[in-house]
Amino acid sequence: MEKLQNWLEEHLAPAMGALGSNRYLLAVRDGVVGALPLIIVGSFFMIVANPPLPSDWGIYQFLTANAAKILLPYRMTMYIMALYAVFGMGYSLSKSYDLDPLSGAILSIMAFMLTISPVNVSKDANAGVAGFVLPMASLGSGGLFVGIIVTFIAVNIFRLTSNSNFKITMPDQVPPSVARSFEALTPTLLVILLIGSITYFFGFNWSAAITACIKPLVNATDSLPGVLLISFLYSFFWFFGIHGASIVGSIARPLWLTLLEANATAAANGTPMTQLPAISPEPFYQWFIFIGGAGCTIGLALLLVTVCKSKYAKDLGRIGFLPCLFNITEPLIFGAPIVLNLTLAIPFVLTPMICGVVAWFATSLGLVNRVIVNAPWTLPGPIGAFLACGGDWRAIVLNLLLIALSCVIYYPFVKIWDKQYLAQESENVAAEAEK
Repeated sequence: MEKLQNWLEEHLAPAMGALGSNRYLLAVRDGVVGALPLIIVGSFFMIVANPPLPSDWGIYQFLTANAAKILLPYRMTMYIMALYAVFGMGYSLSKSYDLDPLSGAILSIMAFMLTISPVNVSKDANAGVAGFVLPMASLGSGGLFVGIIVTFIAVNIFRLTSNSNFKITMPDQVPPSVARSFEALTPTLLVILLIGSITYFFGFNWSAAITACIKPLVNATDSLPGVLLISFLYSFFWFFGIHGASIVGSIARPLWLTLLEANATAAANGTPMTQLPAISPEPFYQWFIFIGGAGCTIGLALLLVTVCKSKYAKDLGRIGFLPCLFNITEPLIFGAPIVLNLTLAIPFVLTPMICGVVAWFATSLGLVNRVIVNAPWTLPGPIGAFLACGGDWRAIVLNLLLIALSCVIYYPFVKIWDKQYLAQESENVAAEAEK
């Protein structure tokens, strides 16, 4: 086992570290994570518009009667999430290249908007709308992958013009903010000519083309094999000390958001909560797979506090349990450690996968509502599960059952690990006594 650990540390760890520091993956992560507050708050209006209350209550009737207005904040936040995410991605990627991040963010937004063709509509007698309007569906999760691609294009054009000095340079006396504006003129012109020509003169439908390409990925993500693969990779990267969410989340989160928006839209249109189109958007992982954080370490934390006998394990449990209750798992991952520790890495990888299988069948059989809300990830598991499933008490039961299951899976490995520390502590005590 020691030889295997040395081989992994020598050969795989450097490659995993390089992947974890890739600027493009980090930019996607930063952009989507930056938009998460809007997505989380906006999605809560889904619960308000579809409250888990008896239908004969007056408050229920009032809320459902005004559901269209209540959902407007959702439509202006989560429903157009790509618009906010593109700004963050452009900012992050430009900053990584030592370019002016604000100019890069604005350039990315402009490139993204140039992929959308406004629609000329006649005056709507009810809404009073006339002239050119933007199809909002292109600004939501359906446009997120388009936004990623054109952000990379726009920022690299910005980088090339800056590095080649193919730009308008102002004298030193000019204020920096004004100078940056003039420096951005050249890349702005090039981006408009390139993206605008592709969209408007060649008639390329960015959204349709990218949707056709990623549809197999979306379908694969919302499948049991997809859930198992993502769960495995998430834990696999953590085994090398690399934040799993930074790698897997950067790639999968746009797909998860597509699934979550599909559920939210279907729920807003009256589809029963157990029949929504997707099973495994991101909240499914958060509240039924990674309970307590990566590796479903809530089970490990409980065992450290209750059954371990070594002083180190007990102290680690006291320190790590409270953060783990709020899904912060780093104290356990680096304190045990789980990193490059095959004894604890085995349940760390297996537990989320087994919990994923149980949660998948429970959800697919309609025993629990499907997720529609991106509840704050720092909530304790049962509360987060209840909110994510639109106020379904059965989600609390499933979450608690999975916590118990995680304790069962971790138990034999924790006992082995605890025994090793207990023996080491006994040796240290004997050594001290001899002195």
